[in-house]
Amino acid sequence: MDLLEVRELRYFVAVAEELHFGRAAERLRIAQPALSKAVRRVEERLGVQLFARTSRSVALTAAGEALLEHGRPALNAVAAAARAARQAEESTPLRLALKPGGDAGLLSVLLGAYADYPKARQVDVMFHPGPERAALVRDGIVDAALLYTPFEDTLGLTTIELHVEARVAVLPADHPLAASSSISRADLEGETFPRWRGQPGQRAHGPEIADVAELVPLVRLGRAVAVLPRSLVTPVPQGTACVPVPDAGPSSIVIGTRPGDRREAVRALMEAARSIGRPAGTP
Repeated sequence: MDLLEVRELRYFVAVAEELHFGRAAERLRIAQPALSKAVRRVEERLGVQLFARTSRSVALTAAGEALLEHGRPALNAVAAAARAARQAEESTPLRLALKPGGDAGLLSVLLGAYADYPKARQVDVMFHPGPERAALVRDGIVDAALLYTPFEDTLGLTTIELHVEARVAVLPADHPLAASSSISRADLEGETFPRWRGQPGQRAHGPEIADVAELVPLVRLGRAVAVLPRSLVTPVPQGTACVPVPDAGPSSIVIGTRPGDRREAVRALMEAARSIGRPAGTP
């Protein structure tokens, strides 16, 4: 156990400078009995008497004088260290992870809105094709991420919905359903769906892929189809067709951060996100 905590040193210095427990307690905004007990605990732990007390006066002992001489610079050093940490934090860029092409045109709007905040920082965009973007946020590797729900696990994150969109079937251009105005999930029974890398519990038995860039060539060759948020295949890749699947339900793009992240820059980013949120069907 440390012989002296910063809080206790601050208490001692206040009493040493005031030479009055009542005034020191008022300055520290704590109760006088609590201050007196704290100082006695310090004296017991150090094995010295810091103050000579009478019913009318408080004076520093030699041990008290020595502690005051070294205690003031120690408190100043702690305050300087805290300031340096805050300044370093304020100058560090925010890290935002997203799927390549997975922002539905929101990224520039979000960054523009965030830049209007007085203490906005630089934002480093990290493109990450795999399904681990939410984990990157939880582990503190990035500060925020744009995520697709319900496909990505946002459990344990604070999220704000930015965009809601329909899902479409991505089919080969010569597929029998390619010219349909819309289809149902039942129409796709028997088709080969890909397995998305890093996502357990999938029922699909098709090729394993990591992102849309790997999917598109397989669709062109007729080796897989998929049902995806429309923005991931806009514009429609050459050699494919995208047909609405109304009963697949909508998907959302959300921004996620760690719960309780109270850093001013992160709060500002989330406020900017809230200001640009788009309802379903907004281009």
